[in-house]
Amino acid sequence: MTRDYRNLIGGELRAAADGGLLDSVDPSTGAVWARIPRSGPADAEAAAAAARAAFPAWSDLPAAVRAHHLRKVASVIGEHARELAELETRDNGRTITETSRRDLPAMAYLWGNAAAECTAAVQGRTVDFGPGSLGLTRREPYGVTLGVIPWNSPISTFSAKAAFALAAGNTVIIKPAEQATVSSLRLGELLADVLPPGVLNVVSGLGEEVGDPLVRSPEVDKISLTGSVGTARAITRASADSLKPLALELGGKSPNIVFADADLDRAAPGVTTQAIYTANAGQICYGGSRVLIQRPVYDEMIDRMTEIARGVRLGAPSSPDTTMGPIVSRDQFDHVTSYLDLAPEEGADLVFGGRSGPDAVEDEALRNGFWVEPTLYATTDNSLRVCQEEIFGPVAVALPFDTEDEALALANDSPYGLAAGVWTRNLATAHRMFRHLRTGTVWVNTFRKVMFPLEGVKNSGYGHDSVLAYTREKAGIIEI
Repeated sequence: MTRDYRNLIGGELRAAADGGLLDSVDPSTGAVWARIPRSGPADAEAAAAAARAAFPAWSDLPAAVRAHHLRKVASVIGEHARELAELETRDNGRTITETSRRDLPAMAYLWGNAAAECTAAVQGRTVDFGPGSLGLTRREPYGVTLGVIPWNSPISTFSAKAAFALAAGNTVIIKPAEQATVSSLRLGELLADVLPPGVLNVVSGLGEEVGDPLVRSPEVDKISLTGSVGTARAITRASADSLKPLALELGGKSPNIVFADADLDRAAPGVTTQAIYTANAGQICYGGSRVLIQRPVYDEMIDRMTEIARGVRLGAPSSPDTTMGPIVSRDQFDHVTSYLDLAPEEGADLVFGGRSGPDAVEDEALRNGFWVEPTLYATTDNSLRVCQEEIFGPVAVALPFDTEDEALALANDSPYGLAAGVWTRNLATAHRMFRHLRTGTVWVNTFRKVMFPLEGVKNSGYGHDSVLAYTREKAGIIEI
């Protein structure tokens, strides 16, 4: 039996103004399991108005009081962690092991951390310009912020965009991706009585029908997007008339670079299950989809990667035995599998994998789901589309290199620059790669360890989510 979920607007749970609904599909089975509001311009207007009305009182609260509210949010997430994890797993196919053991505990911690940073949002500076002149600054919230979040990790990006913005004194509207919305709507339900009305609003629907009106709304003061380059361009164009500040965390084609002196026992899982053959099937913006391997260890690394890939278990995401889930939707499945046809046409050699749909999964109950098995191609030509374009699935390409300079050239030869991995025992090599890789984050002898806000370069975007990023500095000069 399907359940209908509702938006959170002004502290109330509401259906779409015109009653419209969208199906939420379980990507492991292809079956409809819930319905979400198909919101439109009227819902966007109501959410923006509610957030604007709530802003003065929320921003005027002492930082300690805002922190108290955010700690209550952290507590609610902790209390309902299992439920939220199960909803997210069913909605986007990320395995229950990942959502319950990694994502939800981390998000409870994030809200608590945001509470602790509330005081940072109100700290300004003073400058003595002489006996009769004092300069000072204060940090102020922007006002109403819009967080546009993706389908691959809804609760995590919801939390990053809402918690820090609220800590800084802003009010918030969250627009989830229509492919995976239920966990965000349920979190909105849980927080309806925790935060004052209008401080947090959650509105679902299609981008062109409700997202665009929210972006264009004169009541929205700042926008933070985690999503695709295409969505970023659309938001940039739509927000141009009002010159809203933007933070854009976009896609990636991250290189994972293995030097001959690396600890291969760590590097092999680091470039496979840690980076691209992940619990959510490589659907991560910083996925290590280009594996650059120095020639002396190239063959051994390929053998090790092949052995690890054989151990990846595709199956029901709700099972603790499953290590990789499905692709999130039919459209994304078609996108990923198009590269399985393209790669051999371009001349790339299939190392392992390549199966999709019912051929990739053994469970008969899952054969209508959107499955792609871990896949690796090999090539020496980094100009191939499979090396340059974001696939956003469990598909990687291995490229050999000889020298450090060649590795850098290959790694930086990409329109993206979100993250990179480096595997070496040589500290000097690590420092040089960290300095010269054109990416926002560099992991050395690890991958996907997110301890700082992600900020990209090139087509991977700019800006990030943090308390200070959701404030602006106002300067004053006082003559005494």
